[in-house]
Amino acid sequence: MLTAAPATARRRILLGPGPSEVSARVREAMARPLLGHLDPEFLGLMTQTQDMLRRLFRTTNPLTFPVSGTGSAGMEACFVNLLEPGERALICVNGQFGARMADVATRTGADVVSLERPWGKVFDADEIERGLKLHRPKLVAIVHAETSTGALQPLSELGRMCREHDALLVVDAVTSLGGLPVETDLWQIDAIYSGTQKCLSVPPGLAPVSFGPRAIQALEARKRPVQSWYLDITMIQRYWGSERFYHHTAPISMIYALHEGLRVIEEEGLEKCWERHRRTHGALKAGLEAFGMELVPDSENQLPTLNAVRVPRGIDEASLRQRLLSEYGIEIGGGLGEFKGKIWRIGLMGESSRSANVGLLLGAMEESLAGMGFGMRDALTAMEKYLQAQKAG
Repeated sequence: MLTAAPATARRRILLGPGPSEVSARVREAMARPLLGHLDPEFLGLMTQTQDMLRRLFRTTNPLTFPVSGTGSAGMEACFVNLLEPGERALICVNGQFGARMADVATRTGADVVSLERPWGKVFDADEIERGLKLHRPKLVAIVHAETSTGALQPLSELGRMCREHDALLVVDAVTSLGGLPVETDLWQIDAIYSGTQKCLSVPPGLAPVSFGPRAIQALEARKRPVQSWYLDITMIQRYWGSERFYHHTAPISMIYALHEGLRVIEEEGLEKCWERHRRTHGALKAGLEAFGMELVPDSENQLPTLNAVRVPRGIDEASLRQRLLSEYGIEIGGGLGEFKGKIWRIGLMGESSRSANVGLLLGAMEESLAGMGFGMRDALTAMEKYLQAQKAG
């Protein structure tokens, strides 16, 4: 009887929209012996993981834990728990993941109103406030870091506005948590979700979430059971709360990995981690400008963690990505939706956010683009000048 060949995986430098690089410490954590999901030793590790997630989200919310599933499971957990059929949701759509929010919210039976901006642009507080006054939603949802466009959405005023209009604020922080400031309590966010595979540098498979007091109050006031048994927070909270009551078998090895990934961030220091992401973004941007390339969002709304780069005229974007992967082992992403074939998406998240990786990418791009008739540019010198200026500053 024939058996499958052993699985192999070539070493890649992961500079796409996710997953990001994973440290040896996190990989080693996943290889630890399994424990039962109610083993006292594992329950203690759960408590530590929750404490570190609260510090990462900058919140005191007791109901902060990792959902078993990727970032999209965190998204769905927020909507199926906080929306019932007929309730109105105002969804801010300026990219692929805002559109996904609207789709998920619609499937709950909610009355969904989409507030739209062009891809790559962000919302200003005034237009969201107008939407609140006009539509009077139960819930407003917005993407903090839009992975499809590289746009960073300001959030500091939205929580206050939502409370003034008796609406919950739900935030997608999949591509921001750990890589730039996320202030759950200060910004008065009611429910927030993320994913492990981006700035946390843990393999995909968990979705950190946090529900504040107003979200819990809305959950307790539901008239119908939550439509998803698996994502029903009213039951899951009994496992992640003080009862530790069984709901489903936790993904033990993934929680080992998350625990270690959070330890790595805390050892570096969260503010230093944010600064590293800002600095490597600046280094990449300096090199891209030497190529004559530009990022999609306005300069004040550019993500440091996900860089959406306009493809120069006459360059086949897919050919460059394929060449980077096959000849240099470097992965970058292409565009989605409206930006398909028009941009490259370069992720500098977590372990991937290193100046050495920026240098490798710029050098490989320079050689590859020269082979495509683009002409040589001194991008590496521009990057080094930027980094030297940062040190001098």
